[in-house]
Amino acid sequence: MISRLVHVGNVVVDLVAAVPALPARGADVLAHRMDAVAGGGFNVLAAAARQGLPAVYAGPVGTGPFADIAVAALRAEGVEVRQRPRPTDTGIVLTVVDDEGERTFVTSPASVVGATGAELAAVVPRPGDAISVSGYELLHGPTRDALLPWIAALPAAVAVVHDPGPLAPWSAPGAVRALLDRADWVTANAAEARRITGRTDPADAACALGGRAGALVRTGAEGCWVAVGGAAPVHVPGFAVDAVDTTGAGDTHTGAFLAALARGQDPVAAARTANAAAALSVTRPGPATGPTTAALADFLATRHGAPTPGPDALP
Repeated sequence: MISRLVHVGNVVVDLVAAVPALPARGADVLAHRMDAVAGGGFNVLAAAARQGLPAVYAGPVGTGPFADIAVAALRAEGVEVRQRPRPTDTGIVLTVVDDEGERTFVTSPASVVGATGAELAAVVPRPGDAISVSGYELLHGPTRDALLPWIAALPAAVAVVHDPGPLAPWSAPGAVRALLDRADWVTANAAEARRITGRTDPADAACALGGRAGALVRTGAEGCWVAVGGAAPVHVPGFAVDAVDTTGAGDTHTGAFLAALARGQDPVAAARTANAAAALSVTRPGPATGPTTAALADFLATRHGAPTPGPDALP
């Protein structure tokens, strides 16, 4: 049973520009709005915390104006910040969101410099923890060299949750494979799962991803496929909504899924809860728009035949 989420990846700051469409090369476009908000690992931590799962940020913390944004956002969500600040500022990601809700990223090199060996040694996981790690930290050699043996040495009572992301399957396939071999839960979108497994069918890819407990392959508005142990994969339908901004939807899905498991839902029911949370999140602008338990219950109540979370899940 999961009792706490501990994220050892990076919290960054997203510099978000909402635009009608991406400009042509060499052209310009006037943005609807521009914001600087916490993103990266913050998205999964906030999504879990809003669903009642205690969350800890054990990744690096910077010093400077971007770090101030990140730390303030974590504290506002009740997320414990574990590490001492570094002298350098937190990394940034340029995020461009078009009028169809699709997001495009440009990630700074500082955003993939994760925890050092000394920082990881200061993290003492306990039974029931779920250690969340993304593929971005596998892109930086020293970070990767510190992270992989630390993950491998975790006791079996500590779960590992891995989201490989878009870059690591191309740039660090061996490291991704090492994490997949230890992961209890693997979650990826269909394109990432296809890249890792070579399977074009998301159901087949969910089986091939592995995961000691299981794997999820997200298929956008169509929902997700869940493969648990040796059982046949199950398609869990999504929810039709008008998408405004898809930034952070995958992280919202992961955080809500883990929180639902912590409440005692079985993996298929937890995936349905996660589908609903992700659907609700994309109706709002911003990278960290995962709903609270109350907002999610209201959303599910409007859907025909949709079960709502139990009363103990509500604030």
